Amino acid sequence: MSTDRTPDEPLPTTHALDDSLAFLREGYGYGGRRFARLRADGFRTRLLGHPTVVMRGRDAAEAFSAPDRMSRGSAIPASAMHLLQDEGSVQSLAGVAHRHRKRMFLELLDDEYAARLAERFAVDWAAAVAAEAGRTVSLAELCSRVLTSSAVAWCGIPVHLVEVERLADRLGAMVEHAGHVGPRNWLARARRRGVERWAAEAVTASRTGRLALPSDAPLAIVARQTGSDGALLDSRTAAVELLNLLRPIVAISRYLAFAAHALERHPGWRKALRTDAEARLDFAQEVRRWYPFFPGVLGTAAAPFEWHGHHFEPGDRAMLDLYATDHDPAEWTQADAFEPGRFLGGAPGGPLVPQGAGDVEGGHRCPGEGATLAVMTRFLALAAAEPAPYEVPPQDLRISLRRVPALPPGGLRVRLRG
Repeated sequence: MSTDRTPDEPLPTTHALDDSLAFLREGYGYGGRRFARLRADGFRTRLLGHPTVVMRGRDAAEAFSAPDRMSRGSAIPASAMHLLQDEGSVQSLAGVAHRHRKRMFLELLDDEYAARLAERFAVDWAAAVAAEAGRTVSLAELCSRVLTSSAVAWCGIPVHLVEVERLADRLGAMVEHAGHVGPRNWLARARRRGVERWAAEAVTASRTGRLALPSDAPLAIVARQTGSDGALLDSRTAAVELLNLLRPIVAISRYLAFAAHALERHPGWRKALRTDAEARLDFAQEVRRWYPFFPGVLGTAAAPFEWHGHHFEPGDRAMLDLYATDHDPAEWTQADAFEPGRFLGGAPGGPLVPQGAGDVEGGHRCPGEGATLAVMTRFLALAAAEPAPYEVPPQDLRISLRRVPALPPGGLRVRLRG
């Protein structure tokens, strides 16, 4: 524990009328500063007008991810929900319906499918580097385009039928603007509706046979998915779930930019990354721990429970602070240092929860983490090659933690060697 409180003491409160502006202003440092000031691993505040308990740490992750204890759909602001997940998606469901739908994602993102995606990414990456040889480009934008092409082909959709750059821009905006309110969010949501129509057409083409696909193609599996009642998903809901495959794959571009940034800051790892698969996995895990992706996960209690002396009733809101949990000094040695060696031997020393907590089947952990690691480790092998596929011109490599959600390293531009 990182606090002097006894378990039966009430959680401290920030006494703020509403901390939403503070959260947006302070970004990823919001929770950590208050945990330190209040000397507690949880505190009560108000976010978006709702009383909310903000939590961090191993037991917070366990409490948040216990089966059927917390529901996420009703806690996510509508501006983010409609941009990231939308109504009817797996994240908006609960109980039996949620578990039934999640099984599809567990099937589509297992080791075999993750390996297929990583292989396709390697092919598309080589083609993109050759095509852009000699140019200086944004690495995050290049990876976004490559991953869009890879994800489309992996799903079974012929890439020549897709405007890859346009689709990459739309899918990227869904992630980038989810934390915003106002015109940027509205525009991204309007563009998402167009992408949903495209995805619904792809689902219909698969169902009618106009697009002939192998039975194990991800699009074919989504197209024949049923609800927990046994009825075929309507085309719009199936389209939403297709985007819930494509969008997170494209979002891996953030982690690839972070990985390149880390490799530039820690070049001593290059030799190990070229030859050692375990070193690549350790490095990728430390990138996911150290760099910011989502600041936290919101949820509402689905059943009564106790945590650190606080009693939750159904409907009470909580936020698991992912960034603070992954940087908790009580859990991690040298929490604010980038140390890939901490993961050697599979014992990280703390609860790694970069994209949610718990196990992927029963908890709030993303089923796509296997795909994320498969692509990241393949990218690290390519980026650490000799000669390197790109060079980073002299520049400031600092990371800002203020943006919610954080952007890839600002201006990380590379000159492709081809």
